[in-house]
Amino acid sequence: MTLLAPENLPDFFKRRHGRAPQLFRAPGRVNLIGEHTDYNDGFVLPAALDLATYVAIAPREDRVIKVHSANLNADFVADLDAPQRAAGDWSDYVLGVALELEKSGHRLRGAEMIVMSVLPMGSGLSASAALEASVGYALLSVAGAPIDRLELAKICQRAENEFVGMRCGVMDQFISCHGVEGCALLLDCRSLEARPVPIDPKVRILVCNTMVRHQLAGSEYNLRRQDCEAAVALLSQTIEGVRALRDVSVAEIESHAALLPETILKRARHVVTENARVLQVVAALEADDFETAGELMNASHASLRDDYNVSCPELDLMVTLARAAPGVFGARMTGGGFGGCAVSLVEASEAERFAEIVGPSYEEKTGLKPMIFSCYPGPGAGPVVF
Repeated sequence: MTLLAPENLPDFFKRRHGRAPQLFRAPGRVNLIGEHTDYNDGFVLPAALDLATYVAIAPREDRVIKVHSANLNADFVADLDAPQRAAGDWSDYVLGVALELEKSGHRLRGAEMIVMSVLPMGSGLSASAALEASVGYALLSVAGAPIDRLELAKICQRAENEFVGMRCGVMDQFISCHGVEGCALLLDCRSLEARPVPIDPKVRILVCNTMVRHQLAGSEYNLRRQDCEAAVALLSQTIEGVRALRDVSVAEIESHAALLPETILKRARHVVTENARVLQVVAALEADDFETAGELMNASHASLRDDYNVSCPELDLMVTLARAAPGVFGARMTGGGFGGCAVSLVEASEAERFAEIVGPSYEEKTGLKPMIFSCYPGPGAGPVVF
């Protein structure tokens, strides 16, 4: 990670380019519950983090974008009027968004940009969506285009699907664009309707980065989508109106289990039961029933581990240690899986002790020093003034 602080980014830009930039940010996210449901038209409950990716930008007179990554100390240049191909690295997220904005009818200006992030990469906190949303917001702003947050989220998702090649759902981009301070968002990934769910000050959201990221994550993610699509193809033959696993109830997946091969059944069962858990957690949080919310988070992790097979030993260990800490209602992996982060719902009075207990225990057992922090839900993408 770069040592550059966000508030120092404007001066860093001015030293490199000789003029003052505009500054924009977009947050990462933690998903309280609703994992791998978004690309199945289901329900999710993410919260925008107060950790973000920042873009300092100034327009050019041509159609060339020049981008410097402060974190990686790397650069790339692209002419928007020339054919472009994916490079297979971080620049694809930036260039993909620019190209999708153009396809959507936005005539962009060239720009000098510096991007930097305080989000840990590859940790399941959606640093990629934060990069996409911050870049998209910045490019639209210097082009003088109006900002439609829903359109921007969809454009960023298409960039990741079609240019980067990761078949993600829209949750990450949506929450990065639409985050509400102090609230999680219950998002219906079919209708894209969302409503805020306040997080009571009596509890804290604790995020634990395992500091591991297994390489199979990207390929396995796309395979899970294929498994879900196979389940829909089979179930739609006997259950009327099934267009996605969103349309299958818990009772229906149990009564039609014999129709599905074992692996396909496990994948579908996770998604169907996870959708139900999301709505139950929202009801529990709104009733201040944190015990029930925690139990549902625990059940979500078991389903992700056993049915969806996207956990790993480090995540399972972190979740086990978290649940044993005082004041913890529940804990689960968050993000695509195979490493990254766990999320815990914790009594506010015990939040400070949580890191003191869980961190050393995890380090003793793995040799890895985890990053543990309390999350206060923050706002979505927008301009920044320091």
